[in-house]
Amino acid sequence: MLLTLPMIVAAPAWADHPGQNQLVQEVVKDTGKDPAQLNALLDGAKKQQSILNAISRPAEAKPWSEYREIFLTPDRIDAGIDFYRQHRDLLEKIGAQYGVAPEYIVAILGVETFYGRNTGKYKVLDALVTLGLYYPPRATFFRNELKTLLELPDNHLAGPVDTLTGSYAGAQGWGQFMPSSIRDFAVDEDGDGHIDLQNSLPDILASVANYFAKHGWVTGGAVAARAQPDGAAKVLEVKDSTPQWTIEQLEAWGYAPIQHLDPGANSSVQKFQGLNGPEYWFTFQNFYVITRYNRSPMYAMAVNQLAQAIAEGVNATEPATQ
Repeated sequence: MLLTLPMIVAAPAWADHPGQNQLVQEVVKDTGKDPAQLNALLDGAKKQQSILNAISRPAEAKPWSEYREIFLTPDRIDAGIDFYRQHRDLLEKIGAQYGVAPEYIVAILGVETFYGRNTGKYKVLDALVTLGLYYPPRATFFRNELKTLLELPDNHLAGPVDTLTGSYAGAQGWGQFMPSSIRDFAVDEDGDGHIDLQNSLPDILASVANYFAKHGWVTGGAVAARAQPDGAAKVLEVKDSTPQWTIEQLEAWGYAPIQHLDPGANSSVQKFQGLNGPEYWFTFQNFYVITRYNRSPMYAMAVNQLAQAIAEGVNATEPATQ
């Protein structure tokens, strides 16, 4: 009697990525895209150990005294002043259009990519596959970003998906937008029918401004101001940067403003470890908005202080021509 041996069918290449089949099915259901093309894209993506290493040591793990020194350097400040002066008309037009102070738009680019000089070396697809499919601590977030990347229309990206480069977290362009931020906040400011956050300065600047505006930026509002606690100041439990107490209440609890502030303004208090000991700051709605870009209060403070330094330099007297 002949024995019939079971057929051994090779697993499809995309089985190499855990959960890839399910992901592709979801994207196909939502968009109608060709599953073969989606699988071909994902087949070409590689798990990168260097990405897993990078996410385990974020800059935000440093104390404020060290973190500040990364971004508040003379070179970064001077480059921001030059960038503002070079693009003043466009910046001030977009700032007025969205109600966002132009120096904060510039400061975001300064902190994120040194004004477009360093937009990231990792393939975005590799980054999001690595973190979405191989990094359990934040797999839900990054898998959603990977799915969004695969679902974005072609005219929302600076090039083909498999050619895009960015940060180890999959953020791309001068403003380091994640795919969901491209979907929700990026704009075609130059009106060419294409959102390009890598090569179109109007799109780049307007997208950052729109991000702030949509998250509740208050035109002309304060960002942060120094606070001086007395020896009996109430210890506050601050979970995030949401303004939750009035300045008047915080004063009653022992936090004195160094400058005049509206007693009825809603604020929070942030504590940072400075070079000379703890620093206390009142932070307002616009500070909270910056933390929607990056949740770290230190990030928001770095953006704030860089923006202030840029504005001070821009408003200074232009050097005389020799």
